[in-house]
Amino acid sequence: MDLLEFARGPALKFALAVFCLGVLWRLVGTVLQRYHGRFTEPRNHFIKALMLGMLVAGTRSWPHPEFIKRTGYGELLGYSYHIGLFLVMLAFTPHILFIHSLFGVSWPALPSNVITIIAVLTFTLLVAVLVRRLTYNVLRMLSNFDDYFSWFVTALVIVTGMMATAHYGAAYQTLLAWHILSFDLLLIWFPFGKLMHAFYIFPSRAINGYFLVRKGAAS
Repeated sequence: MDLLEFARGPALKFALAVFCLGVLWRLVGTVLQRYHGRFTEPRNHFIKALMLGMLVAGTRSWPHPEFIKRTGYGELLGYSYHIGLFLVMLAFTPHILFIHSLFGVSWPALPSNVITIIAVLTFTLLVAVLVRRLTYNVLRMLSNFDDYFSWFVTALVIVTGMMATAHYGAAYQTLLAWHILSFDLLLIWFPFGKLMHAFYIFPSRAINGYFLVRKGAAS
């Protein structure tokens, strides 16, 4: 068994198993958490609080105008590289074929040269995010190993993917193996680090909105 066979065989199967079981464990653990009882009379009934709480997940995903000058740059960076990641992940032909092999679904892909440009821009944005974290005092003090390692595994997948696409640095089979192994590492780390926010971000905002509307806050 060579490195490529190992990367897309046992290593990928192990990584997918850890990812699925880890995400399930985190989600079930969150649902089963004990919450403090609320004995006050709700200002709004359950359905209204639930619907408006779900609305908060979208309406509060961009800062108020009063805070744009202070947070707009960081928000723009965050949204931009997330969009780039999703396009590279979901609009590149080999990735679509991989998803099709797992779930049996597929969709049209973007041209490879367009994906390459998006990948380069996305990596550039990731570097800008890292520089901002290192140079902005508040972010630097709040950052820990999780923040930097999550950045590293994400950037590593992009870099190895660009190297494999460009056939730069080693034989193509070796580059492809590195790319798959970096993806395996990301899958294994995903449930245990801050990358898990991909599953938490909208439900958590909706739940917070629900409790605030229940208390009578306007959404």
